[in-house]
Amino acid sequence: MQTLNVPITDSANLTITGFMGTGKSTVGSIFAERLGRPFVDMDERLEAELGKTIAEVFADDGEEVFRLAEARLCQQLAGETGLVIATGGGALVNDENRQVLAESGPIVCLTAGIDTVLERVEAFEDRPLLPGDRAEKRQNIERLLLSRREAYARIPLHVPTDGIDAAAVADRVLDTLAGNDEIPGMTRITVPTPEGHYHICLGAGILAQAGRLLANRHLAKGQAAIVSNEDVAAHYAETLSESLRQEGYAPVLCTVPEGEAHKTLATIQGLYDQFVAAGLDRRSPIIGLGGGVIGDMAGFAAATYLRGAPFVQVPTSLLSMVDASVGGKTGVDLPQGKNLVGAFKQPAVVIIDPDVLAELPAAEFRAGLAEIVKHGILGAPELFRQLEKEGPTNLTQMIADAVRVKVDVVIEDPFERGRRATLNLGHTFGHAIEQVSGYRLRHGEAVAVGTVAAARMAVALQRCEQSTAERIEDCLERLGLPTSASGLDLDEVYAMMFQDKKRQGKMLRLIIPQDIGDVVIIDDPGADFVRTALASVLT
Repeated sequence: MQTLNVPITDSANLTITGFMGTGKSTVGSIFAERLGRPFVDMDERLEAELGKTIAEVFADDGEEVFRLAEARLCQQLAGETGLVIATGGGALVNDENRQVLAESGPIVCLTAGIDTVLERVEAFEDRPLLPGDRAEKRQNIERLLLSRREAYARIPLHVPTDGIDAAAVADRVLDTLAGNDEIPGMTRITVPTPEGHYHICLGAGILAQAGRLLANRHLAKGQAAIVSNEDVAAHYAETLSESLRQEGYAPVLCTVPEGEAHKTLATIQGLYDQFVAAGLDRRSPIIGLGGGVIGDMAGFAAATYLRGAPFVQVPTSLLSMVDASVGGKTGVDLPQGKNLVGAFKQPAVVIIDPDVLAELPAAEFRAGLAEIVKHGILGAPELFRQLEKEGPTNLTQMIADAVRVKVDVVIEDPFERGRRATLNLGHTFGHAIEQVSGYRLRHGEAVAVGTVAAARMAVALQRCEQSTAERIEDCLERLGLPTSASGLDLDEVYAMMFQDKKRQGKMLRLIIPQDIGDVVIIDDPGADFVRTALASVLT
């Protein structure tokens, strides 16, 4: 029997909770078996103690009787040690239940979207809170999820279960527990690469623990370069530097000018000069502290300085957290187009601290939301649904959900030879619009406009329902993002699209949505379709 080296003490309990249909009992039993620990399914234990099914308790005695018995059992289990516990879906909505079990060990909340939950529980007739036919069940799932969202959000460790089997969920839970062991409350996502793997570490306040995260990954102590611009450095460089000094690193701040216009080979030359002056060797960590432009340049410099030095990503914008910092793509622009010179350079670690977003201007935050909408369209329908309706309850979890979409794609296609191209939804249109605007439009804003163009082209190609395209446009508008661009010449933007590095020879390669959660690559859709879609968003 395979065993798991779970980073919790032998005396601590492990509690698996979450909404019905998220796989709590199945995942809990996997951990119990592999750990050789007793497994307690709270619903099964309560049915045995009460002498009837939960549905019968609800019908005969009422929900309050069941909840009181549930609370007593939480108290009892918290007094024991070394258990794996799977709770009922509503057990930890009660603050006292959650607190008492949290004192006995870590709690992991499994999550799933409405469609996933409905698919998993539709056939069951013994769910007292889900009576009726499919439509009624769906309405009740939506109502219950909405009523419990704040309680679930108060649990710091979340693991999504949509689209993966129980064994993969168990792996995610293990990763999450390891991150929590390293820094309490931190989510850790492992990204396999052709060379091995790296971790994305995500948690509020972890910028102050960055030095520890580097040391834990055995990055050589001594000189370390922090690549940033003056604006970002003024807010975060000292916190990062102090955390590095505490672990025996000697940080040196290497600055570059602010903005996409300076993402050039000339700026990289200036970085090389600063690295040499600082005495960096090929073991010295090079840390990108900033948005996507900083990450791209720092990564490219790390990939090429002394034929390669360790690279660390510390993104400080929402857009860079969910996109540019993940996947190992680095590069600089040429006058002819964006990112035409670059290299794949996998980071040693990515450190994402949502607390730094408090300093981010509102417009920059909205620009980052465009990439999160894109990730929802690509592979996270529930994330998209939240964005278009009530919104996610937890910033950290929203970022983690978006990051996981990109991670899943990058794992499958690390060098962008297949599926990874789908991450460019809205980007071929968007990059051209961004450049012709003279970068007046932010990258995320241009991607939002490009995504609308891609959706409208999908409708014209009869690959997407009009209602789906409208949902995409409405969601972007709801988030305060532009769905059109003014003052740009159609012919100039169209010509710029052919400078895109993702083209195939003289053919454009475009990504279009077929539904939320379903995109497809289209090679050479035809000039008429492309120009018509482009014209529809240029006002």
